Amino acid sequence: MINIEEVRKDTPGCEHKIHFNNAGSSLPTQFVTNAMQEYLAYEAVTGGYEAADFRSDDIFGFYKSAAQLLNTTSKNIAFTSSATSAFDIALSSVPLQKGDVVIIANEDYISNQLALLSLQNRQEIKLVRANSLDSGGIDLDSLESLIKEHRPKLVSITHVPTNTGLIQPVEEVGKLCRKHDVLYLLDACQSVGQIPVDVRAIGCDFLSATMRKFLRGPRGAGFLYVSDNVLQKNMTPLFVDMRGAEWNNADSFEARPDAKRFEEWELPYALVIGSKAAIEYALKIGIKNISDRNNDLCRIIRKKLNSIELRTLDIGANLSSIITVDMPGKQPGEVVDYLRALRINTSSSHRSYAQIDFAKKKVEWALRISPHYYNTEDEIDSLIQGLEDLSE
Repeated sequence: MINIEEVRKDTPGCEHKIHFNNAGSSLPTQFVTNAMQEYLAYEAVTGGYEAADFRSDDIFGFYKSAAQLLNTTSKNIAFTSSATSAFDIALSSVPLQKGDVVIIANEDYISNQLALLSLQNRQEIKLVRANSLDSGGIDLDSLESLIKEHRPKLVSITHVPTNTGLIQPVEEVGKLCRKHDVLYLLDACQSVGQIPVDVRAIGCDFLSATMRKFLRGPRGAGFLYVSDNVLQKNMTPLFVDMRGAEWNNADSFEARPDAKRFEEWELPYALVIGSKAAIEYALKIGIKNISDRNNDLCRIIRKKLNSIELRTLDIGANLSSIITVDMPGKQPGEVVDYLRALRINTSSSHRSYAQIDFAKKKVEWALRISPHYYNTEDEIDSLIQGLEDLSE
């Protein structure tokens, strides 16, 4: 069981806001803020390089904690500036050539879609989208059929799409990729910290994640999981730098043996330390406990939205802690600003973020409500009352 009162005491923001925008950026704990402030103060009087040397054990603790979170080892973890940067640097290591195929899902995150569309325009790869089930989520039969037909270089899936409550069947996708020997890149930006994520069970070659969302860490921080399969194949990012490789003679280099080949030399060590504190806090609470609590909160919210006749847009066999709501006759800024005036944080998702999904749902935008385990039923009541008043 989670001690909600204690968790909220650890979260200064709970005294000021009702925060239902955790899919955007969660409220950090005081431990995260303190860890970063303390490191910056130490760096200011010690020197940047020297502080990193003297605190190397604490810095390495980030890799150990992130590895524990994903059920892997520290050598398979790289620190990045965001989930998008992790995704892009992983993608850059895949040797794509003209005519090569990449398979994705209709619901995949906008930045991933854009990156692959850019590659399609520039390098003339072929981007193929698997069909979606009417009930929501990727059609695994369609995916396997496309894999057999196109022999893709890569399958890329978003675990929990940002614009819907869907949770994709990522372990089943992994089984298909292993069966057909296809590289598998998983975007876990919205899932890590919200639900259990086990890379051994999933079988992905890469996994990209951020700290600012459900892990409740600092902005400007993320990480990348890199499988032993990728390391053994000596795959390296397109623009490897001096942290990731040794320049062993004038015309060649040797990549590091671990995932740090995907890092850059310049790391924001205060954010690394803050990320470590955030992951350790989540592990202490227990990811399964967090997931169960979030499921309870979402069940209450969806039921109460239905009671005031607001339609949720989420579909899928398994739903996440992202709730999208149709607000007919309202504009996104109007709704978000109205709730902010009540000290309630939410966000909006737009057609341009989810062209395929929202076209199918016939909406131009949706209100996005994303609770996390520190939210309370009283806060839910305030949210529902605000939406009911706005709808009158």
